[in-house]
Amino acid sequence: MRPILLAFATLAFTASAVAQTTDIDAFKDAGNNGKLHIASGFVCPQYIEHFERDAFGERDPSAGADYCLYSARDGVYGTITLTPLKSAYDAKTALAGEFTEQEGIGGKVIAESTIAIGGGAAPISVYSRTYETAHLENDHYRIQFASGAMGNWAVEATIEYSSPRDEDKRKIFLNAVFTEALVHIAKAPPPQGVVVPAETAPASVPGR
Repeated sequence: MRPILLAFATLAFTASAVAQTTDIDAFKDAGNNGKLHIASGFVCPQYIEHFERDAFGERDPSAGADYCLYSARDGVYGTITLTPLKSAYDAKTALAGEFTEQEGIGGKVIAESTIAIGGGAAPISVYSRTYETAHLENDHYRIQFASGAMGNWAVEATIEYSSPRDEDKRKIFLNAVFTEALVHIAKAPPPQGVVVPAETAPASVPGR
C-alpha cells in the first residue's frame, strides 16, 4: 500500500505545483468557456468529456511553454503542454527530464511506441511512453507521455490514470488533444469518420 500512496502523493504534488503558476496573458476567452492559446491557436475547452479544465497558464518561461490542466473523477489527471519550436523536434529528447523523474521514483517503462492519432487523411505521428508507478491487485497506476510536432509547436499530452479502469478516459483525452492540434495548429481539415485510437498494446521496449 505504501508505494501506491507515495505515487499518488507525488502526482498530486505535481498537479498542484503546475496549477499554482498562471499567466493569463498567453490565453484569451473562446466560445463555450474555452481558452484560446493565442500564439499557437490551440483551444483548451472547459470540458473534454469526463475531464474538466482546472487551470491554465505558463509552464516553463525559459522555453516559452504554456499548459492547460484537467482532471476527471477517481483521480485521473491530464495535462496539455504547448511549446514553440526553435529547431528540429525530437520528442524522446524533449521528454528526457520527465522520464528521468519517473524512473527516479521507481516508475517502470511498460510501453514505448509511435502512434497515429487524429483521424482523417493525415493523422499525427505521436511518440508515446508509459510508466507503471504502482499496482494493487488488478489496479495498475500509470502515467503516459505523448508528444508530437505540429507546425512550429510541440504538443505534449500527459495523463495519470489507473488501468484497466480508466482506459476509455485515457483514449478520449489523447484523441481530443491531438485532434485539436491537427485542426487548429496544423490547419488540417477536421477528421472525417472514426478518429484513430490511441493504442493500448505495449510496444517492445528493448533492454527493459
